[in-house]
Amino acid sequence: MRNLIAVLGDQLDEHSAALDGFDPAQDRVWMCEAPAEANYVWSHKTRIAIFLSAMRHFHATLDARGWPVTYLATDAHPHATLAAALAASLASLKPARLIVVEPGEWRLARDIEQVCAAAGVPLDIRVDRHFITTVAEFRSWMGARKQPRMEHFYRAVRSRTGVLMDADGQPEGGEWNYDHDNREAFGKAGPGFVPKPRRFLPDAITAEVIAMVGTRYADHPGELQHFDWPVTRADALLALDDFIEHRLAAFGPFEDAIWDSEPLLYHSRLSAAMNLKLLNPREVIDAAIAAYRAKRAPIASVEGFVRQIIGWREYVRGLYFWHMPAYLDDNALGADQPLPAFYWTGKTEMRCLSSAVGDTLRHGYAHHIQRLMVTGLFALLLGVRPREVHAWYLAVYVDAVEWVEVPNTIGMSQFADGGLMGSKPYIASGKYIDKMSNYCRGCRFDPGQSTGPKACPFTTLYWDFLDRHRQRFAGHPRLVMQLRNLDRMKPAALEAIRDEAALLRARLAADRPAPQA
Repeated sequence: MRNLIAVLGDQLDEHSAALDGFDPAQDRVWMCEAPAEANYVWSHKTRIAIFLSAMRHFHATLDARGWPVTYLATDAHPHATLAAALAASLASLKPARLIVVEPGEWRLARDIEQVCAAAGVPLDIRVDRHFITTVAEFRSWMGARKQPRMEHFYRAVRSRTGVLMDADGQPEGGEWNYDHDNREAFGKAGPGFVPKPRRFLPDAITAEVIAMVGTRYADHPGELQHFDWPVTRADALLALDDFIEHRLAAFGPFEDAIWDSEPLLYHSRLSAAMNLKLLNPREVIDAAIAAYRAKRAPIASVEGFVRQIIGWREYVRGLYFWHMPAYLDDNALGADQPLPAFYWTGKTEMRCLSSAVGDTLRHGYAHHIQRLMVTGLFALLLGVRPREVHAWYLAVYVDAVEWVEVPNTIGMSQFADGGLMGSKPYIASGKYIDKMSNYCRGCRFDPGQSTGPKACPFTTLYWDFLDRHRQRFAGHPRLVMQLRNLDRMKPAALEAIRDEAALLRARLAADRPAPQA
């Protein structure tokens, strides 16, 4: 055998660089369902199912071409880890070389390097063409920057690629971003009719995977009966068309809004397909811009969506590889609380968290504001150990791959990297949630109260967070108003907040979390 091409579970790209020059007469594709990958974190059943179903469909695509594939299904090999399975295959197949596209996880990249070194098999790691910016290009952009900013990176990428740029080098529409137009709430009347995303009901392959996952991983969190994700490239393209046609136009104004009876709202729900490499970011961007050119979506919605891809998505990947492996241990705020047990059950009197966690456990999905400003905000204010928050996010969302999840959780959500990902911690009281959602209606807590029997835990912990970290953020220009409000608080009121926050932490720490695999 000339080449063995390892295709990982999040590299299901028919145009992958790993497949360049593939010769069925001399080469073979290798794919493996490694049980340890489902147990590395206590993965949501739907997360396991979407990876395995997409992998098996990709295998079927290659098989239809007549390409030789060694496919190690979960119950068809004795190896727990991908590294052990790969080592055994290298020993039996004896390829002259192993080819792989850059893995999206630092741990797996090191494992593959070590396995090849031990086997004496040359390793060819190829650049992932799925991304618009390479890891090397990001490192070059970082240079000696002491304070990198996503906005600066985003503008640089747009200037280089010409995306939404005029011929004179200025941003199309005259502005680089339209955040000021994209912060609307629904008001008391709610969103009204919201077009539902196209559903993709399980075919025979997916049904088989769901049955296996439901049995083998029965003790894992989450549900499987709602599974309707695209797991093939053809279905992913249909999902892209559906978003562009029915929800892109309203995405921008309401991208930060929340409504508990509409867990998806106008969000694209394309991140899983993109992270599995079923969709290329360039074609997603082109489709959005084509809608703008055809006057089917306003510039604010299109720019906001494009920014999530060539700004945020590309930036977090670059930052991940630039800062690993230290990223996983970052804890700039010294957070030391355990993750509350209700993150695994949704059983809490806080209606916002019950709803957001409940949606997550049902679907393996919550949109970005639910993640950042509900589940992430509470963990940040409470002071949960960042690595525990990271493990939860990596476990429960179908679109979670470590390169995208670590900077967003440890960096943006928990500010544990001290400001690499975001310039300030994303903190707010319960009043923000009340403004942007209907969660507070019917909740027994009052977002305007910080102490007493109706005190909103978010509001209590918000003031306590500012108090605990006052010295660190005293000179921060974006937090000055919040700290001034803290300074106006009477000493007795602040002391009552400290006591309430301490009791809340003690109570939540005493709850035993669900047993993990």
